[in-house]
Amino acid sequence: MPVQINGLPAHILLIHIVIVLVPLAALMLVASAVWPAARAKLGFLTPAVALVALVFVPITTNAGKWLRDHLPGNQGRLDPLIRRHAQLGGTLLPWAIGIFVVAVAVWLLGRRFDLGWRRSAALPVWVTAIVAVVAIGVSAGGVVQLYRIGDSGAKAEWTGRTAG
Repeated sequence: MPVQINGLPAHILLIHIVIVLVPLAALMLVASAVWPAARAKLGFLTPAVALVALVFVPITTNAGKWLRDHLPGNQGRLDPLIRRHAQLGGTLLPWAIGIFVVAVAVWLLGRRFDLGWRRSAALPVWVTAIVAVVAIGVSAGGVVQLYRIGDSGAKAEWTGRTAG
């Protein structure tokens, strides 16, 4: 896995992929779960974007671990803000897995059973409601966790570096 790109720590470059794709996959998942027309338009793209996001989460986390271990002046003492960011960074993978799994489930259910909000749909409306609630929950959880990780990283990088 890459730890440097053109001499720069890969983490600071790869994180932008995660910052874009996790919320995008979450948004696409919610749209697909609650709006049959969106699911029809997005099709396989929703689980595909979720898969790419899922692949980049551990790559970015690994690059972050390398960066943490190679910070100048680290010498065995890790700044508490960096430690917090690293701890939180390790919590995104389960959310990315959840977004991917639910995206695949929504796509498959929509293709096979006409997952919808009408009584005439192949599955009962309560199934659609449960799927929508799970999709919203995993999407919101993943985006909130991504925000918490990014906020802790920004604080670790910028605390004490700007004039107050």
